[in-house]
Amino acid sequence: MRTKMTFWLVAAATTAALAVGTGYGAAAPPPDRPASAQDERAYVYRVHDGAHAADSRLAGFDLIEDRDGDDLFVLGDAGTAKDLKAAGLEATVEQRLSPAPWGPPKRSGQAPRLTAKVAEETYYGGYRTVNAQYAHLDQVASDHSGLATVFDVGDSWRKATGRPNGYDLKAICITKKQSGDCQLNPDSSKPRLLVQAQVHARELSTGEMAYRWIDYLTDGYGTDPTATEILDNREIWVVPIGNPDGVDMVQQGFTGGPSQQQWHRKNSNHTHSSGCSEGSYGGEGIDLNRNNGSHWGGAGTSSNPCSKVYKGPSADSETETRALQALYRDLFPDTRPAGDNAAADPDTQGMFVSMHSYSNMVLFPWGFNSSIDAGNDAALRTMAKDMANLAGGWQYGQPGEILYNASGTHDDWAYDDLGVPSFTWEVGPSGGSCGGFHPSYSCQDTFWNQVKPMLVYAAEHAENPYGGGTTPPPSECSATNGTNVAIPDNGSAVTSGIEISGCTGNASDASTVEVHVEHTWRGDLTVDLIAPDGTVYPLKSASGGDSADDIHETYTVDLSGEARNGTWSLRVQDTARYDTGTLDTWTLSL
Repeated sequence: MRTKMTFWLVAAATTAALAVGTGYGAAAPPPDRPASAQDERAYVYRVHDGAHAADSRLAGFDLIEDRDGDDLFVLGDAGTAKDLKAAGLEATVEQRLSPAPWGPPKRSGQAPRLTAKVAEETYYGGYRTVNAQYAHLDQVASDHSGLATVFDVGDSWRKATGRPNGYDLKAICITKKQSGDCQLNPDSSKPRLLVQAQVHARELSTGEMAYRWIDYLTDGYGTDPTATEILDNREIWVVPIGNPDGVDMVQQGFTGGPSQQQWHRKNSNHTHSSGCSEGSYGGEGIDLNRNNGSHWGGAGTSSNPCSKVYKGPSADSETETRALQALYRDLFPDTRPAGDNAAADPDTQGMFVSMHSYSNMVLFPWGFNSSIDAGNDAALRTMAKDMANLAGGWQYGQPGEILYNASGTHDDWAYDDLGVPSFTWEVGPSGGSCGGFHPSYSCQDTFWNQVKPMLVYAAEHAENPYGGGTTPPPSECSATNGTNVAIPDNGSAVTSGIEISGCTGNASDASTVEVHVEHTWRGDLTVDLIAPDGTVYPLKSASGGDSADDIHETYTVDLSGEARNGTWSLRVQDTARYDTGTLDTWTLSL
């Protein structure tokens, strides 16, 4: 397996720590372990072959949005090593990180007046505080009154419960306003794109991407043709801070507040977690991206209140969760019947993007179980591929295909309840000087150049994301077949077809065949592409020693001797006994 160093920046001068080859092998973390007075550093652990570990073994750990082959990564403290070993997981220290530097404390709680001065409030080298983000929304609405409207869509937990230092939850609607625009009503005359950021408080880059998206559209209207076209024909809604109490805690952690709060992920509801030590290992609060009622309490969650992925006492228990769900329902009509395999109406409009960090990934439902396809899987997968390509070659897939399963997430809920196509973007690389939750602010220019074209794509495709009854129109003579085909054990070959029409000339010498197969021993499988004229192009041979699960592979094939139009087939055969699987989906790009 290739070796990868995961870099996490908690200060501009942070240096890469040594990877230590100790054999650790994790149960749910104890709820009251105090932070070590001698070692306040955060640790990154590599969990070897973690992708194949049972969900119950991983439950409760702070799995980082990163994966290297079959290895997963866990954020914790020095004591996490013992917990990993107790769960029977083999782990080694990937990196030790220094505490954040001290800085002057920032205001806690919503400012009474969101002035221009407040809008300049930053921390950790340039990241905007919650108050700065909110003052920016007000400034944009004032400077561009014909384009922007700010909405108070709910309260943070602190404010909702009458505690000090709470916040509103705010959204902004941006469009070239006409009568009836920017109403909290799902019957909109314009297709809508909703972008949501910083639900996980420590994921600093996502709030910055939301900030820049707002400015690109409003400052560019009338001069930038793309921004102008978007606002003439779409409503763009942005929630720049989905977890303001949590972000408040993070910014305090960077500026002289309680030690280790810069790693805070959850909201501030401590009524179920009072006494949990705050730090890289865990802390108080509830993970809002595990609290949603869609398959709540499943994989990737914990019942331990101190865990970073604590799901909460019940589904939809948190005031922030309910406020965001109410906004989704106000913006998007319900077009999808019940059932995990049910498809939304093909004429569904709208798009929802929840930005997280990191690892340069585009994820889509279902997140709770990658062995189950959403009813609109083919269209979701096609759009995810397009977005990933626009970003410069990000990974894409269901979370469990390329990362790990996660239940109770916002994108699963929005698709489950309403049918709107929903995506999670993991912004930022998994390695290098710009990796991690806390990259230097100077990295944001690079991230914006990747995220901007994806946002434009999402806005453009909000009108007809599911293709009006078909898979989205072929792009560059590309098409997908998402119909599952069972692969018999040591049996006859099975095939799945794709019809290409309306294309001219021959295929490319660098055509691609993207294949997704769920199988418990992929070495048993042979995979071939069959051209319309019957020519067979072998893609994968059987290999008895390859005992890994599944095929998630893109094969490059010289098809320049083949005309594009016609029926192409993918042929898969299981050549040995004892293991079975399913051809999940495949995409041909000619």
